[in-house]
Amino acid sequence: MRHQKKLHELLERAGLTVVEDVRPGSLFPPEAGWRIARGIAAPDGVAREALDAAWWRRLRDIDGEFLVAVLGHRIGGNDSWWTRVRHAGSGVPELTGDPGFVALSLDGQVLLAEVPGEGGPRVTALDRLPERLEEAAEAAGRETEVERAEVWAAVPGRRTWPLHWAEGIGFNPAATDELLIRLLDVEEGFLHGCDRPAVLDAAVAHPDPRVRSRPADTFRPKLTSDQWVRLVRAEPSPHRRVLWAERACVWGAELPEDLYDDLLAGPSRARAAELPGLPARHIPDLAADADPRVRAATCARWEDLAAPLRERLLADTDCTVRTAALLAHHTGVPMPREVLAALPDPRPALERCRLAPDLEAELVRDGDAEVRRTLAATPSLGAHGVAVLAEDPQDDIRSAVALRPDLTEEQRAAVRHDFDPTSMSHTLPWVEDLHGDADAMRRLAASSHPLVRRSVARARHLPPDVVARLARDEDRAVRLFLAESCEDAPADMLLEVWRWWDGSFSHPGRPRGHPNFPRAGLLRYTADPSGRMRRLALDDPESTPADVARLARDPEAEVRRRAAEDPRLSPADAVRLLNDPEAHVRDTAVRNPRLPARILAGLLHDRDTACAAVTNPAIPIPVLHRILTAAAAAVAARH
Repeated sequence: MRHQKKLHELLERAGLTVVEDVRPGSLFPPEAGWRIARGIAAPDGVAREALDAAWWRRLRDIDGEFLVAVLGHRIGGNDSWWTRVRHAGSGVPELTGDPGFVALSLDGQVLLAEVPGEGGPRVTALDRLPERLEEAAEAAGRETEVERAEVWAAVPGRRTWPLHWAEGIGFNPAATDELLIRLLDVEEGFLHGCDRPAVLDAAVAHPDPRVRSRPADTFRPKLTSDQWVRLVRAEPSPHRRVLWAERACVWGAELPEDLYDDLLAGPSRARAAELPGLPARHIPDLAADADPRVRAATCARWEDLAAPLRERLLADTDCTVRTAALLAHHTGVPMPREVLAALPDPRPALERCRLAPDLEAELVRDGDAEVRRTLAATPSLGAHGVAVLAEDPQDDIRSAVALRPDLTEEQRAAVRHDFDPTSMSHTLPWVEDLHGDADAMRRLAASSHPLVRRSVARARHLPPDVVARLARDEDRAVRLFLAESCEDAPADMLLEVWRWWDGSFSHPGRPRGHPNFPRAGLLRYTADPSGRMRRLALDDPESTPADVARLARDPEAEVRRRAAEDPRLSPADAVRLLNDPEAHVRDTAVRNPRLPARILAGLLHDRDTACAAVTNPAIPIPVLHRILTAAAAAVAARH
């Protein structure tokens, strides 16, 4: 609001009355106006020395209204909204000079602008704007090989935005391993999504700890076991060495025994003692360690301890160690009432331990709802306790019982439970553990509980009869999870899911990117009333560049964006889509390799588009290396 107020004050001082702030919607966008005003993808002969009253009269409608955006006067500085204003006088509004402006007639025919430049203000005046832009796009699309070579030979040769290049260049799909390894010394953000073995090898061996840690500290690390091991060994901090070892274990990496030896010999021995893959030969020594934190950690490996060591830990002088030992001991041996009463905190015992039958019978009928709620999810709860809690007066307790793995499906169906089908759900661990058991999957796919069926659908592979059942499931989240996770999902169901689901953060390419997604016959959707289905037409192997051109002019932005990413898009249409009203369409067009080199080079040198433009795979590799050199110099100067 502060930015908006300052903008309105500036416009009023210029003699303009503010009518309203306007999202671009279907209008020509301010971002394209700024770009053209700077001379990028602009028609020839638009520069002027000044804007006289005649041009301002052509801009205004009969009520004196037009649209304007002022440089730097929007939150974030993107100046992406128009402000509709009225000018009652016959002269020139006092908008010239800093900070710069771009103005558009309400019918979209006239564009006026003045922006600062190195040689002074650049003034632009355009009438017949759509027609002139169409002519400019056609002309740009006729670029020759010689002209392209001349353009790339000069890049970078003018005002540059190297910090933006540093941020984006790692996401260019044409970048070589050699270039990305050079980039590690400049910017490491691209490692979040990098899966190239040579680049990851270089990253985990890099002297900068930020670079080394980046590929491990991601949503889904792509490191191999060997790379995890080298990352751990290269870490100078004992604490972080154990931290990376923990993450490696979480992601299934196999660590060598000598690495465990090193970790246990360091100052973070107590933390290292908690590693789940610790070789059993270390456990006896750790159980007798002088540090009570180490002794307590060994209780998690109770089955690897000999009876004398167990007895010693149960009688340990340290309360924390004794408690850990008692909890481990009573996972198999029922815990009596007096032991539970003596614990400093009974909740861990209620979550993990077997209880003496009389104690359990009392607690499942206890007036304390929190105790019953905890017991409802305890794996070792006896059959009698499960039966009692299945009829508990509280809905959430019965709902927890309904998800227990020890119920038959008949028992599960008999439990009255609440389940919100719109809530976010997670795969039940016990169902996931059974994903490789075909008979279990058949049984659970017929479960009355949607969350059980959803968890089955997350299996990577399922028997054909289970797939067929889940593909017809009444719960659409079951069908969605099948589309996202199961390699055996059928084509007709994938197409059905596509009608209402476009991909998630965890599965961005599904269902459309599924290997079973249908491709043949999709051209029949070219004229479908749903834009979602029209988007599919270009996936048909029979589609042509003419189909791309037609959908590049579709009324729905998502369809135009699909056309904007197509490698068959014509150069002229790629230029046209740079002026699309929707930002995500323009951003996609910036990345299309069919953009003419002259246009793409201009986008590389514009602050608003430099980061996206440097990801365009049409940029020649030698040019990318020169761009990286400029970016490296800028980053070094900044630091």
